[in-house]
Amino acid sequence: MPPDDASAEFHDFFERHYAELARLAHLLTGEKDAADDLAADALVALWQRWDRLRAAQHPVAYARGVVANLARERIRSAVRERRRVALFWSRSTDEVTGPDVAGVLDVQTALALLPFRKRACVVMRHAFDLSEKDTAAALGISVGTVKSQTSKGMAELQRTLGATAVGELAAGRRNG
Repeated sequence: MPPDDASAEFHDFFERHYAELARLAHLLTGEKDAADDLAADALVALWQRWDRLRAAQHPVAYARGVVANLARERIRSAVRERRRVALFWSRSTDEVTGPDVAGVLDVQTALALLPFRKRACVVMRHAFDLSEKDTAAALGISVGTVKSQTSKGMAELQRTLGATAVGELAAGRRNG
């Protein structure tokens, strides 16, 4: 077939199946606006493979699979984002019932000096006792990155807490 025939054939496929694919995406994600985007993204992916796909026995089944995979990725991404928000941006209104001791203040100050990713890895691994795998999933990074950032963060904390007094930490934070 000449390229124009392939284009016309895909256009016909698009017209016949776009609404069905969008409906599938809507049912899978529960998001009407996202459904149109997912169906469109799936059809773009199909167009890029149309020369091979149009000869397949069931191109609609393949299209449904693409939509399902895109919907799964979107849901996973939303879950990861909600976890990040819950872990890092929620503000607890719980008040500490006992007095803070100087050691706790030192650790809090030293943690605040760490870059965000190192601080997040250290806090999740040691304060929340999450596994490397769970920490990686929550932050959207690899397990190897969690190991590396946790190790480097702990080393920085040990250097800071072992060599620096509370007053120097506070002064360094105000000045730096």
